[in-house]
Amino acid sequence: LMAHTMRKTNPLLKIINNSFIDLPTPVNLSYWWNFGSLLGICLMMQIITGLFLAMHYTADTTSAFSSVVHICRDVNYGWLMRNIHANGASFFFICIYLHIGRGAYYGSYKYKETWNIGV
Repeated sequence: LMAHTMRKTNPLLKIINNSFIDLPTPVNLSYWWNFGSLLGICLMMQIITGLFLAMHYTADTTSAFSSVVHICRDVNYGWLMRNIHANGASFFFICIYLHIGRGAYYGSYKYKETWNIGV
């Protein structure tokens, strides 16, 4: 009872409560609602693989291609990181189009709290 009233009255906990605990969810919840979480996972994978690739990449016109070849051939699992990064970008855009399309179809933009969490 004490924790319930504290999360409703404390300004910081009230933001968390309204965003995560008392967030209105639709009755027609389905697999279409997973694309926001998939976008977060894709973004983290892109950042991690991008940082890994950037550590070994040379941004010079004469040696850029050879640095990519070096990543693919000589760096441990460099070929895998490059392919995850390249295909992850495509998967990210697929997820974002489906996420925005689902939001437009179900009218998620009408609920300000829900829309702000997604953005």
